Amino acid sequence: MLQLPKPPQPQKVLVSVEEAYELCRQITQKYSKTFYLGTLLMPPEKRRAIWAIYVWCRRTDELVDGPQAQYTTPETLKQWEDHLNALFSGHPLDDEDLALVDTLERFPVEISPFRDMIAGQQMDLYRSRYETFEELKLYCYRVAGTVGLMSNAVIGIEKEQFIPPWEQNQRKYIPQEEAIALGIANQLTNILRDVGEDAQRGRIYLPLEDLERFNYTQEDLFNSVIDDRWRDLMRFQIQRARQYYKDAERGIRVLSRDCRWPVWTALMLYQGILDVIEANDYDVFSKRAFVATPKKMLYLPVAWLRAQVL
Repeated sequence: MLQLPKPPQPQKVLVSVEEAYELCRQITQKYSKTFYLGTLLMPPEKRRAIWAIYVWCRRTDELVDGPQAQYTTPETLKQWEDHLNALFSGHPLDDEDLALVDTLERFPVEISPFRDMIAGQQMDLYRSRYETFEELKLYCYRVAGTVGLMSNAVIGIEKEQFIPPWEQNQRKYIPQEEAIALGIANQLTNILRDVGEDAQRGRIYLPLEDLERFNYTQEDLFNSVIDDRWRDLMRFQIQRARQYYKDAERGIRVLSRDCRWPVWTALMLYQGILDVIEANDYDVFSKRAFVATPKKMLYLPVAWLRAQVL
């Protein structure tokens, strides 16, 4: 019997580019209020690009941490990487994609950090513990340090960057290591803030070698034990995170002038979460550390001053 060919599936009709950016703005505002505040200080074209990148990163993270994470497999992430390749070929598949494709046309963003982030999500599929900080650092680079590299291309480098006469033959300095350091600092902050939530899912991101150093056990953590051992452990982790923030600061002075204020603001706001953890006596089990809105407003003039003089 003659089989008639199946009619072609109609191609999904996507929204306009402006509508796609507005969708990304709404998602960023809803899920990352602190980050969103920093982006509002950027020029319109750059802030929209950052929203598009943020939404792709969030969608990637949702594959292993979202409502449907239980259904995610290595094949799921392989399909997501194929999806990524389509975007870098100029072929958006979803409404949110349209904003990212437009961003890729406007800014020279490389694909490698995006692929590295997907590799970081793969780690979450089969790992719930990290023996050493070096192992955790790789994870932090992949899921967060990569965001710094993606953002660098949008933020840009100051055109009139000062280069000493004896280094005039050198290329302009691009603060890649500092961008990665800021991403790692942010992820370490996330880890410290979310210890309790991660424990409920059976995950421990604090390096096990550090728990052993302070004689604090996994069982203690799952039982939400807060004592001097825990406080010493948390002080150690916070000091490490602050060092990464300090390392990141060095790169801000060479960024494009129109983005130094928002970068300083984002850094200070996120670093402020560590202050709140300390103020809460290191209770990250029953209290969620966040910077209250009035305090956020106080950071803005300080960040502006730093952007002018540092």
